[in-house]
Amino acid sequence: LVSIGNICRSPIAEAVFRKLVTDEKVEHKWMTDSAAVSDWNVGRSPDSRALSCLRNHGIETAHKARQVTKEDFQTFDYILCMDESNLRDLNRKSNQVKDCKAKIELLGSYDPQKQLIIEDPYYGNEKDFENVYEQCVRCCKAFLEKPH
Repeated sequence: LVSIGNICRSPIAEAVFRKLVTDEKVEHKWMTDSAAVSDWNVGRSPDSRALSCLRNHGIETAHKARQVTKEDFQTFDYILCMDESNLRDLNRKSNQVKDCKAKIELLGSYDPQKQLIIEDPYYGNEKDFENVYEQCVRCCKAFLEKPH
Protein backbone atom coordinates (compact mmCIF):
# COMPACT_ATOMS: atom_id res chain seq x y z
CA LEU A 1 0.00 0.00 0.00
CA VAL A 2 1.73 3.11 -1.22
CA SER A 3 1.37 6.86 -0.82
CA ILE A 4 3.75 9.76 -1.29
CA GLY A 5 5.18 9.96 2.25
CA ASN A 6 3.94 6.81 4.05
CA ILE A 7 2.76 8.68 7.18
CA CYS A 8 -0.97 9.24 6.53
CA ARG A 9 -2.90 7.24 3.94
CA SER A 10 -0.78 4.14 3.37
CA PRO A 11 -0.18 3.30 7.06
CA ILE A 12 -3.93 3.66 7.65
CA ALA A 13 -4.62 1.33 4.70
CA GLU A 14 -1.97 -1.13 5.91
CA ALA A 15 -3.39 -1.22 9.46
CA VAL A 16 -6.96 -1.60 8.17
CA PHE A 17 -5.98 -4.44 5.82
CA ARG A 18 -4.00 -6.19 8.55
CA LYS A 19 -7.00 -6.01 10.91
CA LEU A 20 -9.39 -7.30 8.23
CA VAL A 21 -7.24 -10.33 7.37
CA THR A 22 -6.74 -11.06 11.08
CA ASP A 23 -10.49 -10.82 11.76
CA GLU A 24 -11.15 -13.13 8.79
CA LYS A 25 -8.42 -15.50 10.06
CA VAL A 26 -6.57 -15.39 6.73
CA GLU A 27 -3.51 -13.41 7.90
CA HIS A 28 -1.26 -16.40 7.08
CA LYS A 29 -2.16 -15.89 3.40
CA TRP A 30 -1.14 -12.24 3.24
CA MET A 31 2.11 -10.34 3.65
CA THR A 32 1.10 -6.73 4.25
CA ASP A 33 3.26 -3.62 4.28
CA SER A 34 3.16 0.01 3.27
CA ALA A 35 5.74 2.31 1.75
CA ALA A 36 6.35 5.73 0.24
CA VAL A 37 7.15 6.84 -3.27
CA SER A 38 9.36 9.60 -1.81
CA ASP A 39 12.12 9.39 0.79
CA TRP A 40 10.88 12.43 2.78
CA ASN A 41 9.73 10.64 5.92
CA VAL A 42 11.82 7.47 6.04
CA GLY A 43 12.00 6.15 9.61
CA ARG A 44 9.18 8.36 10.89
CA SER A 45 6.08 7.09 12.69
CA PRO A 46 2.71 7.79 11.09
CA ASP A 47 1.15 11.24 11.54
CA SER A 48 -0.30 11.61 15.05
CA ARG A 49 -3.77 12.24 13.51
CA ALA A 50 -3.51 8.96 11.58
CA LEU A 51 -2.57 7.12 14.78
CA SER A 52 -5.38 8.79 16.68
CA CYS A 53 -7.91 7.90 13.95
CA LEU A 54 -6.79 4.25 14.00
CA ARG A 55 -6.90 4.11 17.81
CA ASN A 56 -10.47 5.44 17.74
CA HIS A 57 -11.30 2.32 15.72
CA GLY A 58 -9.37 -0.01 18.03
CA ILE A 59 -6.39 -0.45 15.70
CA GLU A 60 -2.72 -0.03 16.65
CA THR A 61 0.26 0.20 14.31
CA ALA A 62 4.00 0.30 14.92
CA HIS A 63 4.82 1.11 11.27
CA LYS A 64 7.82 3.27 10.42
CA ALA A 65 7.86 5.01 7.03
CA ARG A 66 10.02 3.45 4.33
CA GLN A 67 10.52 3.96 0.62
CA VAL A 68 9.40 1.49 -2.04
CA THR A 69 12.26 -0.78 -3.10
CA LYS A 70 13.04 -2.71 -6.26
CA GLU A 71 12.41 -5.90 -4.26
CA ASP A 72 8.84 -4.79 -3.51
CA PHE A 73 8.02 -5.02 -7.22
CA GLN A 74 9.50 -8.53 -7.33
CA THR A 75 7.99 -9.78 -4.04
CA PHE A 76 4.45 -8.46 -3.75
CA ASP A 77 1.57 -9.63 -5.93
CA TYR A 78 -0.20 -6.28 -5.59
CA ILE A 79 0.97 -2.73 -4.99
CA LEU A 80 -2.08 -0.61 -4.26
CA CYS A 81 -1.69 3.16 -4.24
CA MET A 82 -3.71 6.19 -3.30
CA ASP A 83 -3.76 8.55 -6.27
CA GLU A 84 -2.74 9.05 -9.91
CA SER A 85 0.57 10.68 -9.01
CA ASN A 86 1.54 7.56 -6.97
CA LEU A 87 0.36 5.36 -9.84
CA ARG A 88 2.52 7.23 -12.39
CA ASP A 89 5.58 7.11 -10.11
CA LEU A 90 5.13 3.40 -9.37
CA ASN A 91 4.62 2.48 -13.02
CA ARG A 92 7.77 4.44 -13.92
CA LYS A 93 9.77 2.70 -11.15
CA SER A 94 8.40 -0.73 -12.11
CA ASN A 95 9.62 -0.26 -15.69
CA GLN A 96 13.17 -0.21 -14.34
CA VAL A 97 12.71 -3.52 -12.49
CA LYS A 98 13.42 -6.86 -14.09
CA ASP A 99 10.90 -9.57 -13.11
CA CYS A 100 8.29 -7.13 -11.82
CA LYS A 101 5.43 -9.37 -10.68
CA ALA A 102 3.38 -6.79 -8.78
CA LYS A 103 0.09 -5.66 -10.22
CA ILE A 104 0.01 -1.89 -9.61
CA GLU A 105 -3.47 -0.47 -9.04
CA LEU A 106 -5.33 2.34 -7.32
CA LEU A 107 -6.76 1.09 -4.02
CA GLY A 108 -9.78 3.28 -4.82
CA SER A 109 -10.53 1.18 -7.91
CA TYR A 110 -12.09 -1.30 -5.44
CA ASP A 111 -14.34 1.28 -3.77
CA PRO A 112 -18.01 0.24 -4.05
CA GLN A 113 -18.83 3.96 -3.71
CA LYS A 114 -16.60 4.65 -6.75
CA GLN A 115 -14.31 7.19 -5.04
CA LEU A 116 -11.26 6.43 -7.12
CA ILE A 117 -8.79 8.74 -5.36
CA ILE A 118 -7.93 8.61 -1.67
CA GLU A 119 -6.98 12.23 -1.04
CA ASP A 120 -4.01 13.12 1.15
CA PRO A 121 -5.42 14.37 4.51
CA TYR A 122 -2.10 15.90 5.66
CA TYR A 123 -3.24 19.51 5.28
CA GLY A 124 -6.78 18.70 6.41
CA ASN A 125 -8.40 17.95 9.75
CA GLU A 126 -9.58 14.93 11.77
CA LYS A 127 -12.63 14.52 9.50
CA ASP A 128 -10.33 14.13 6.49
CA PHE A 129 -8.42 11.36 8.27
CA GLU A 130 -11.74 9.69 9.14
CA ASN A 131 -12.76 9.85 5.46
CA VAL A 132 -9.48 8.17 4.47
CA TYR A 133 -10.10 5.48 7.09
CA GLU A 134 -13.64 4.81 5.81
CA GLN A 135 -12.46 4.68 2.18
CA CYS A 136 -9.67 2.26 3.14
CA VAL A 137 -12.13 -0.01 4.97
CA ARG A 138 -14.49 -0.12 1.96
CA CYS A 139 -11.68 -0.68 -0.55
CA CYS A 140 -9.76 -3.26 1.48
CA LYS A 141 -12.95 -5.27 2.14
CA ALA A 142 -13.83 -5.25 -1.57
CA PHE A 143 -10.25 -6.15 -2.53
CA LEU A 144 -10.26 -9.08 -0.10
CA GLU A 145 -13.60 -10.35 -1.39
CA LYS A 146 -12.40 -10.64 -4.98
CA PRO A 147 -10.83 -13.94 -6.08
CA HIS A 148 -7.01 -13.83 -6.08
